[in-house]
Amino acid sequence: MNTKQKRRMNTIFYALLAHAVVVHGAAAQTPVDTTSSSAKQEAIASEHVRDAVAVVRKLDAVERMQGVLTSAKGIFIVPNYRRAAVGVGAAGGTGILLVRRASGGWSDPVFYNTGGLSVGLQAGVEGGNLVLILNNDKAVNAFLKKNNFSVNAKAGLTVVRWNKMVQGTAGAGDVVAWSDTQGLFGDVATVQVNDIRFNQNVTNAYYERTLSATDVIKGTTNNPQAAPLVDALVAAAEPAK
Repeated sequence: MNTKQKRRMNTIFYALLAHAVVVHGAAAQTPVDTTSSSAKQEAIASEHVRDAVAVVRKLDAVERMQGVLTSAKGIFIVPNYRRAAVGVGAAGGTGILLVRRASGGWSDPVFYNTGGLSVGLQAGVEGGNLVLILNNDKAVNAFLKKNNFSVNAKAGLTVVRWNKMVQGTAGAGDVVAWSDTQGLFGDVATVQVNDIRFNQNVTNAYYERTLSATDVIKGTTNNPQAAPLVDALVAAAEPAK
């Protein structure tokens, strides 16, 4: 190898070395997302629980709804129902189930994905707060015994829309549907919510362990962050004095 060839090889070597240094430096400066998928899901779940507190307080402000909550066996809250919601992988939104315990208190939340309203959502209505009051054990068991189901007559559940009911008939249905958004249910008396699925990943992330819906309802574990929601529900469900 002559002198000219050696110089050429040295030039190529140092050029490659300089390129490697630049690439390594850029990589070192690029921020790396170290947040795990589980941590992200837990953060989203916590946000939905906080939003649900505001929904319960809105519900409590409706005088006629207070009697329904007093005798309810459970409640299913979708804090941000959307026509095409983005949140924990749900089409309709993330639903939160709480069940009244024999002791008189309420369970911590269990997380579900919800599909769509088979009736309702009038033109121009994008969504709002959606609440299903579960009046009896049959309604509660529908959530606990199946992984993918619908709340409707085919599931053996009578679902009535609150503001279409005659005053004083609160106990007429297995489930009472309520929303703070006019037009969410359309101009119908009955409501059907389809494709409700237990969200195993989000529930696991929120409690940092693998749990079934029944495990949470029975109080196998708890998350202190859920206390404001449970407290709000206890206050809302107290009999009027």
